[in-house]
Amino acid sequence: MNELLVVALRAFFTARIALSAYCGAQTFTLAPVMNRFRTTLLPVALLAVFVSHAQARGLPGSQAGGSSGEERPVVVGVYRDGISLDEAVRRAEAQYNAKVVRTDVQDEDGRKVYVLKLLSEDGRVITVRVDAATGRAR
Repeated sequence: MNELLVVALRAFFTARIALSAYCGAQTFTLAPVMNRFRTTLLPVALLAVFVSHAQARGLPGSQAGGSSGEERPVVVGVYRDGISLDEAVRRAEAQYNAKVVRTDVQDEDGRKVYVLKLLSEDGRVITVRVDAATGRAR
């Protein structure tokens, strides 16, 4: 989508040059053109860049060489009784404001339990057990 922004800017400047060549010695103001650019094209271009960035952050896969983005583990949604492992991870990360670094699925008394290890920003390791059938954390 960054290419879209480059194409839009190139089209704008090409149109500006063509307009100045067309008008020749006549003077004109760019205020109406710039107002239209600010109200229509710029928000659309920024939205396209934002959406592409959000999609790129959400999709698994390798990052472009030289990028400084952190690698995040890919969590695959495995549906067991009630909630998926992916949903349990999302809930735990939101509740404890920490990142899940390890997951495990265990059988306790005939019930599936997700065991999640989280790492908080201050370096604490938190272990959370989530009942797969009810979604309750213990």
